[in-house]
Amino acid sequence: MALAAAGGVGANAAQAANPGEESRTFAIPTQPLSRSILAFGEQSGLQITAEAALLEGRIGPAISGRIDRDTALGMLLEGSGLSYSHIGPDMIMLTHARQAHKMRLSPVRVAAANTDSSGDAGGAAPATPGDITVTAAEIDYRTPTTSALKIDAPLRDIPQTVNVISDQVIRDQRALSVQDVLKNIAGIGLATGDGQRDQATIRGFTAQSDLFVDGLRDDALYFRDLSNVDRIEVIKGPASVLYGRGSSGGLINRVTKKPGTEGGEIVASYGSWNDRRGEVDLGHMFTDANIAARLTGAIERSDSYRDKQFLRREAIAPSLAFTPDERTTILLQADYLRDRRVTDHGIPAFQGRPVDVAPSTYYGAANARDVDFSQSEVWSTTATIDHDFGSGFRLHDALRYYDFTLDRQNTIPNIVNETARTVTLNRQSTDRAEHGWFNQLELTNILPTGPLRHQLLIGFESGRQIKNERRVNRANVATVDLFNPELPILPLAISAAPATDTRASFTTIGLYAQDLISLGSHWKALAGLRYDRFRQESHPRIAGQRALGRTDKVFSPRIGMVWQPTRSQSYYISWNRSFQPSGEAFALSAANADISPEKTINREIGAKYELFDGRISATVSAFNLKRSGIKATDPLTLTIVPIGVQRTRGIEFSGQASLADGWRAIVSYAYLDAKVISSPAFDSGRPIQGKRATLTPRNSASLWVVRSFHDRIGIGGGANYVGNRWANPGNTVILPHYVTADATAWVRFGKLQLQLNVSNIFDRDYIVSGHGTSPNLNMPGAPRSAVLTARYAIN
Repeated sequence: MALAAAGGVGANAAQAANPGEESRTFAIPTQPLSRSILAFGEQSGLQITAEAALLEGRIGPAISGRIDRDTALGMLLEGSGLSYSHIGPDMIMLTHARQAHKMRLSPVRVAAANTDSSGDAGGAAPATPGDITVTAAEIDYRTPTTSALKIDAPLRDIPQTVNVISDQVIRDQRALSVQDVLKNIAGIGLATGDGQRDQATIRGFTAQSDLFVDGLRDDALYFRDLSNVDRIEVIKGPASVLYGRGSSGGLINRVTKKPGTEGGEIVASYGSWNDRRGEVDLGHMFTDANIAARLTGAIERSDSYRDKQFLRREAIAPSLAFTPDERTTILLQADYLRDRRVTDHGIPAFQGRPVDVAPSTYYGAANARDVDFSQSEVWSTTATIDHDFGSGFRLHDALRYYDFTLDRQNTIPNIVNETARTVTLNRQSTDRAEHGWFNQLELTNILPTGPLRHQLLIGFESGRQIKNERRVNRANVATVDLFNPELPILPLAISAAPATDTRASFTTIGLYAQDLISLGSHWKALAGLRYDRFRQESHPRIAGQRALGRTDKVFSPRIGMVWQPTRSQSYYISWNRSFQPSGEAFALSAANADISPEKTINREIGAKYELFDGRISATVSAFNLKRSGIKATDPLTLTIVPIGVQRTRGIEFSGQASLADGWRAIVSYAYLDAKVISSPAFDSGRPIQGKRATLTPRNSASLWVVRSFHDRIGIGGGANYVGNRWANPGNTVILPHYVTADATAWVRFGKLQLQLNVSNIFDRDYIVSGHGTSPNLNMPGAPRSAVLTARYAIN
């Protein structure tokens, strides 16, 4: 019985002469090889014929990125013992390989070296006519995404702004944190996150709880590690229709590394402030057992440009994929991270700006390493099942369980006396223990109905989280000089009654549906609707406080239209609505239990372009976000600040280029007019109404450009501009604009690559982040620094 995979587009005469040369964007997960070949046919535009028995019981590796078609097919057939030949224009036949030995590929990417009319995936012997030769990879910044619509669809079909930062960008920049990655995306403001977590604002709205991993909610309050990250996606604008409750501005999704690679690499780096880090990424394909395995991990030890600081972290993430039958793939993943560091809230303000002191100046305890620390531990397990029922009907089910603990002790700048030039210090102790699970069950189908083609998605999400928090505060434990602080030695224990001691529960049930409709070859329509039932309960352990509960039932709709006059350009318009309930990140309190969810409506228009066979891509968009019922937590008083109605209008541009002569680049720019248009609240003695949104620059931009020479030598650099931001809702403290520049260079000796990265080349003083609700918690950026990295490939 033969299997045929037919692509949807034909080739012109030039392509017919050598159909494998054309590059396409592929997004094929680890799955049975028969399904991978079908997906390859759809995404490549080629018709593939094979006897079904040849593919039975074989597993195909994951492939993503823009790759020429011969190379992509060679990657799919790696280690399978199969070969292919072109039997006509856009037609390929799979057969048994002429040689039975196994080919071992480089750990990440390969490229086809020949342009013959056939290929052999059987082994690594010297190339003969018709063989695929493993050569240096084509390095590429372009990366597909499925997070925005949760279906296989190119970015040009999505009526929404989506920014994707690929693994190659992360490698080139030697980014080590989520904050490092996000600086590549204009329109994002960075927050200190209480010195314990990743936190940012997107389009003027906090995204504290809007972090995801592989599309599943990951809202625990900790610093993520990038050793297991394949790419980071930022979906701009509300996303409640697919992801439920969440920020108005957007969400951040980490896509993890999956099994499906052979070999790997070992990485070691040493940098400024005694930063030592080791990483491992190893994969293996057990083709006889239809199993693929991968292991990533990292160990880091570092001091800091900030006084008293240190970092100790360990991460490990094993994963296993196997195919019990042709139509089913099971993926099992585990992830463990332990992080210990000094809790750092930055520096206070003086006369409307962060105080003019050295970036190293610390406002806390002299014995900070013993009494001002944050130690977090998080582990998770995820099981994912994909099953193909045939005829385009597929099932996807993902279940994630996590456990998170936090022990945070800190001394925090509180009240500044500008006359005396002093600042008081508060002590705070927070113990947090939480666990929870989320499950997403999704069915997708492709249905042609006359002139229309429907890509349907129906999903059901359920989840439950238990969050325990105990917090003790003590005010005015010391007063220090604002410009030359003599730090006190403080005890670890805080002698005070707990301000908070609560067990909170969150129960989620969501049902959603989406349809991407192709109306001929030039128009697409998107419609989606989600219903959420979100239950919150708070059970205080402090005498005299009563239990609280609230249930919100909310519909979140989305509609959009895309016009594509040619394959290289798309123009879209969209409208959607989202919600964010009270007490999402923290427990309900008497101050917010009766507050209805915040609502956001987003209107957006935009254009997307793919030029030169997709080697240059760009997106430009204009939007209007309006959110009502906004709440903010003051870090010192722990009270809810009702901001009211906030509106953000903006224009954003982003682009990527990966050119054949070794040039690659990413660029972004954002103009944001974000302000509070209605609120009765006051902050720092000023009314909030009419003020600009915190931590949101009016203008921001980034540029990163790299040139590689045959992937053996490379140089690159870039710049990051961030405009003025306000530190607090009352707009009494401004965080000044800044420009920083970075550079990189590397050289490869066989399997060894040496890479040097220099950050903040011109050693600028700047404030990289603030708190968002306090004027006195502002983080100085790092001075000029360097890191030398050695990568050794194993294959």
